[in-house]
Formats: sequence, structure tokens, C-alpha cells
Amino acid sequence: MSEIPEFWRTEVYHPLSVHFPIVLLLMATLFKLIGLWSSKITWEQGGRFLLFLGVIGIWISVYTGNLADGIVSRELCDPTMLKDHENFAVITAWIFTVALGADLITSYVDILKTKAVSVILVIGLLVGCGTLTYSGHLGAQLVYQQAAGVYVPSDDCAEFN
Repeated sequence: MSEIPEFWRTEVYHPLSVHFPIVLLLMATLFKLIGLWSSKITWEQGGRFLLFLGVIGIWISVYTGNLADGIVSRELCDPTMLKDHENFAVITAWIFTVALGADLITSYVDILKTKAVSVILVIGLLVGCGTLTYSGHLGAQLVYQQAAGVYVPSDDCAEFN
């Protein structure tokens, strides 16, 4: 009879760490978008804070994804999907990192505090949201279509008795 594996496995750290930055980065983009039309500076500052937390989180997610890669890649029917997921995740992390850097620079350089610069920043964030969504879609396909990092019980579920 086989045993149920322990929950705290290396490949489980990635899904535990990835969902929080997704929300933070989407909300940061929303805050920055609202900040384009709002005269209140709090939308801009809130968006910057969420973007900062989201960038930290997305790099943690990239790291935990790299840890899980070596474990789940051996069990997949189509490992190219895992590579695409990884590539889009890294591209997404860099897009948001560059956006954070640009946002920090524009917050301190008065000549860059224009509506045009803010619009360009929001466009970059929206592109990042697009790559984030696609990377998440690929991750969902890995989990729900190829059971990446998921324990699949035996046909008779004897290990639960």
C-alpha cells in the first residue's frame, strides 16, 4: 500500500507563493490606472507600494518555481509548456521590475512628473498584466491538465484507508 506524501514538499512552495503577488500586481495596476484620472496622490502612492510588494513577491515566485521545475518536469507529458510558463514568468517579473524602477525615478524627478509619463507607465503595467495572465494560464494548464506537483491517488484510493 502506498502512502500519501507529506504536504510540505518543495513543489508545493510555488503555488503557495505565487497567488499573493498576482493580486498585488493586478491591484497596483488598477491603482495606477485610477491615479491617471484622480487628483488624489494616494492612488499613486498606494499603487507604488503594491507594485513594490508585488515585485518582491514575483521574484520569490520565480525562485520557488525554479525549485519546483526539477521535480515536476520529469512527470509532465509536455515539458515545453513548463518552459513557456517559466519564460513568461521571468519576462513578467522583469516588466514589473522595470515599471517599479521607472515609477520610483519619476516620483523623485520633477521633470518626469507628467501625465504622458504616467500613461506610458500604466501601458507598461497593462502589458505586464497581459504576460502575467498568460503565465498564470500556462501554470493552470500545468496543474489541471498535466497534474504538475499534484499527488494523484491510486485508482482505489487505498492510501486514504
